[in-house]
Amino acid sequence: MEDTVQNNFGFTKLLVSDLEAAATFYKTVCGLEEMARVDEEIAGRKISEILFKPPYEGAATFVLLKFLDTSAPSTAEVILGFITDSTDAFVQRTLSAGGTLVQEARDMPAHGVRVAFVADPEGHLIEVAQLLTQS
Repeated sequence: MEDTVQNNFGFTKLLVSDLEAAATFYKTVCGLEEMARVDEEIAGRKISEILFKPPYEGAATFVLLKFLDTSAPSTAEVILGFITDSTDAFVQRTLSAGGTLVQEARDMPAHGVRVAFVADPEGHLIEVAQLLTQS
């Protein structure tokens, strides 16, 4: 049997200020389930991170990471994308969990989705997409 190397997207690490508060937000709003915690170093900098279980086999892993020597990472480096059964319900969960509405949900029939933009309590932008059903 020949060894193969997979070259695929495997995870996203979101840098946060408050690891526990961020974990609570993403568990509550996105239904993520914690898989593991890691306390390590990256290039001599101490970190703590929380890894969440992928939503299905083969899916990428979502990770929250805090550099312990930094209090406030940038929130403008990545836009997270979540697919949901209900954009409106996702927005409501976001607001209930301390996030904010950035752009109201709107149908984009040319792309087959309903999209909204929200932000987590630290200001990280999240694009929420619901697949529109074909009639």
